[in-house]
Amino acid sequence: MKYLKKSLFILILPLVAFTVAHKFYVSVTNISYSEKDQALQITSRIFIDDFEQVLLERYGVETQLSTDSESDLANKYIEKYLRTKFLLFVDGKQRPYNFLGKKYDNDIMICYLEIPKVDIDQIKSLEVQNELLTDLFDEQQNVVHFKIKGKKKSFVLIRENNKGMLNL
Repeated sequence: MKYLKKSLFILILPLVAFTVAHKFYVSVTNISYSEKDQALQITSRIFIDDFEQVLLERYGVETQLSTDSESDLANKYIEKYLRTKFLLFVDGKQRPYNFLGKKYDNDIMICYLEIPKVDIDQIKSLEVQNELLTDLFDEQQNVVHFKIKGKKKSFVLIRENNKGMLNL
């Protein structure tokens, strides 16, 4: 009986170990400058299911993103959430951005943001504060890539360390 229990345990352990899937909580944001448009252009890639969950938790809205039943209010709530959790500062002053829209790529939502009328030659520093989904997921990591005036800098931002700066 003792050996039967041990044998059963050894057989079941690998099955149990792989049934609990570990999920990554990550977003990736790219910030670059367009000479042609004289604008800072931002793209953020976020998992659709995570974003749906945060919109449901914060605003009580079921958006059904990336489906035929997507709520007409989805863009309104996506923009509302972004404006509270994603901030950009130019030379220490917060700059508003335009929410240009979104598209879907498999299970990812790509959001497009822009700060128009930027004279990049006059800017000394850019700072980002990215708290996307950190209010819902403790493990959330927000990767931010700056690529401006030939300078590249990347940050991994978390709840306790949610700001990154690029000096130009």
